[in-house]
Amino acid sequence: MKKIWAILLVLLFIPIITACGEDNEDAEGEAGEGLETNIVTIATGGSSGPYNIIGTTLAEEYSSVFGINSRTQTTGASVENVNLMEQDKIEMAFTMSDVVSQAIAGEVSFEQPVEKVNQIASLYPNYVQIVTTADSGIETFEDLKGKRIAVGDQNSGVEVNARTLLNGHGITYDDIEVDYLGYAEAADGLRAGQLDAAFLTSGLPNASLMELSETLDIRLVTINPKDVESIAQDASYFVALDIPADTYGNEEPIPTAAIMNALVVHADMSEEDVYQLTKTFFESLETLGNSHQAATDISLEAAQEGHVAPLHPGAERYYEEQK
Repeated sequence: MKKIWAILLVLLFIPIITACGEDNEDAEGEAGEGLETNIVTIATGGSSGPYNIIGTTLAEEYSSVFGINSRTQTTGASVENVNLMEQDKIEMAFTMSDVVSQAIAGEVSFEQPVEKVNQIASLYPNYVQIVTTADSGIETFEDLKGKRIAVGDQNSGVEVNARTLLNGHGITYDDIEVDYLGYAEAADGLRAGQLDAAFLTSGLPNASLMELSETLDIRLVTINPKDVESIAQDASYFVALDIPADTYGNEEPIPTAAIMNALVVHADMSEEDVYQLTKTFFESLETLGNSHQAATDISLEAAQEGHVAPLHPGAERYYEEQK
């Protein structure tokens, strides 16, 4: 009888053991498809800018693919984003390359070199779009002297490169009336006649500038390519590019300066997590491009060039797989 009971107990527990094994396998499979972190906060910029539009779409992709809490944080853009990462308050960020370059070197807006910022990719170019009204009398960059100008949020990437370009043309903040305004506020100021010009540096097209062009006769101020090349001798992140014709109803291309954007990540994130985030980012390019035209300029090839911060090992691993 003891042997019979022993056999019956074994037969009774076999299905339970098998079921437990299956549950463990399922649990391991789910963990393998996710991330070690449960939160991916992406710092962007102003609510109407390409950073926020593209970043919001990317956060939705991460939440959907990995089942995590991924969201964007609206900020004053590049400088604030780098500082937030250095303070361990965010996991990812969109920034301008000039700001990241200065942060790594510990200069301009940064008292000491940052250590927690790694790069995932070079993105699309940010075009310096200097907008004024058609009747302002401002036709060249030099005409900005003595005018009231919005230069972006204080310490934003827009403000950093506006200051650099002004200095490169021999114009300091003492020579102009400075207003620290984001995209939407600058457009409102031009519309109300409270500003003579504004810097709206972003991908193309800028939503605030598009809306402004529908209600106001605007002019985009040109920046001579030779001047850009001269300034780039000390600020190598600047390149001379044209704003294409008909971007804002302009009949001809408009020569200006541009800076590449960068997607950066916290250096302490694991290699596996950043590998998965990088992989999903590139697999989502079509969706990102549908959210904002600027993202259509992102490519796998260009993303690997012009890095201004150390490449995170997880991103490096992804790129190695694509060769």
